[in-house]
Amino acid sequence: AVARGAGRAPGGAAHRGGVVVTGRVDGQLRALLRVPVSAASGGPRTEIEVWVDTAFNGGLTLPRSVSAGLGLSAGVSADAMLADGSTVALESFVCYVDWFGNTYRTQAVATDGAFPLLGTQRLAGRRLTIDYAAGTVELV
Repeated sequence: AVARGAGRAPGGAAHRGGVVVTGRVDGQLRALLRVPVSAASGGPRTEIEVWVDTAFNGGLTLPRSVSAGLGLSAGVSADAMLADGSTVALESFVCYVDWFGNTYRTQAVATDGAFPLLGTQRLAGRRLTIDYAAGTVELV
């Protein structure tokens, strides 16, 4: 959830007058945040729960089923190097993400996985706090 200034969104909190994205730690110890995504800049938003993946230096991955459900348009394919050094061609989809008070047009990489992933590209310049004891996640 996202909060701005003194106002609060569900699950959000104000932080020194800025925007705070809050989330949760699930039973499998994954840090999860909710991110509004759309197929069009001015289109309706769908909040998707993303797994914060600090080992992924990209921006966003979406399972193909989520991309299809959102009606996203196919984007460009790109080559990516995996952790084992191998290279694969990745399919992507164009989407719009609401992120800290702005809307960004971005390419979401299509995956066969079950969870959307949020990578470090979207975390750059932010402070991520994961409190496993409290089960909370905060991104400022």
